[in-house]
Amino acid sequence: MKLLADILTAIVALEHLYILYIEMFAWETRGAKVFEGALPKELFAQTKGLAANQGLYNGFLAAGLVWSFLIANAEWSYNVRLFFLGMVITAASYGAYRSSLSILWKQGLPAILALLAVLAS
Repeated sequence: MKLLADILTAIVALEHLYILYIEMFAWETRGAKVFEGALPKELFAQTKGLAANQGLYNGFLAAGLVWSFLIANAEWSYNVRLFFLGMVITAASYGAYRSSLSILWKQGLPAILALLAVLAS
């Protein structure tokens, strides 16, 4: 179960690193394709700074999950991992409520599965 928890946590971290990349560095190119229909095309240039700020926060989530792999003390690693997975689930829940239900499935579900695997390990 520990291996599954590690794999699922790594997937969540990688997902948030990808979101960081889209929102901070590729907002007007890849971001416009990923979020097609969510924003009019002309707003991507105008919202570049806002997207970069959101990307930075996604990077913080990814960094916390990566950090949980680097902590030698098993109890601390476990607690840090639970905290950051909980933050991902909270952010996904809020995003689903305020923006699109698909956020809960795309970002929340992997984090929920990782959290359950961590709790079971």
